[in-house]
Amino acid sequence: MKIFITDGLPDTFFTAVFAAYGEKDCTVSSDTQLQLPLDGEIINVVYDKEKSRRVLQTINKYDGEAESDITLVLHSGDSRKEQICLEYIRILVNNKAPVKNMLNNAVILSFNDLIYKMTGEIHRLKGLLRFTESAEKILYAPYSPDNDITEYLMRHFAARLKSEKFVIHDIKRGTAGVYDGEHWILGKANAAQISISESQGFYEKLWKTYYESTNVKERPHDKQMKRSMPVRYWKFLPEKK
Repeated sequence: MKIFITDGLPDTFFTAVFAAYGEKDCTVSSDTQLQLPLDGEIINVVYDKEKSRRVLQTINKYDGEAESDITLVLHSGDSRKEQICLEYIRILVNNKAPVKNMLNNAVILSFNDLIYKMTGEIHRLKGLLRFTESAEKILYAPYSPDNDITEYLMRHFAARLKSEKFVIHDIKRGTAGVYDGEHWILGKANAAQISISESQGFYEKLWKTYYESTNVKERPHDKQMKRSMPVRYWKFLPEKK
């Protein structure tokens, strides 16, 4: 059995598909904790521009939305994402037509479920991400999402906060998006230390006071918050610190 190991980047995955597509029994994964079979042949995939291009050309020929859907799924936190995408591509090519609505197929259901989880978390964090203003007037937002969605949030906030400089820091993955007021980039970022501005400290205290004053004991905010926001996000909310 061949196991194709990628670096987690979509372009490298599409390179792996070029090699793995014709293999009857194989695995494609970027999971560093993957349990490898004793008889497994490990193949470390290196990005190849031409091979990746040819795979994408085939995908786009049969479904103009498939590339963006597959790329979205590849940002999922699910360890099976590459294998699910490989099987999805096989079904797409065999049918030579869009297959997203083939809901009687287990692979398609798994694929659509990952899209649902990705888009749901992106939408949720667009409204829940909290920025702190540093002494240098740079907005900083730490968070720990289930999925690798910083790229998608950067697109949203770069359009919404055009005149601001900000950083969105994925603590869980040690990555960050940085926007300088004109352009944004993604990169590695482990621990971060920032000093908040005077105004930020004032507004945080004001927000906490407001939150506490509007809390009705018989109908506590926590119950409502749990319905609209998973508890795992709370550690980044000023009112819950």
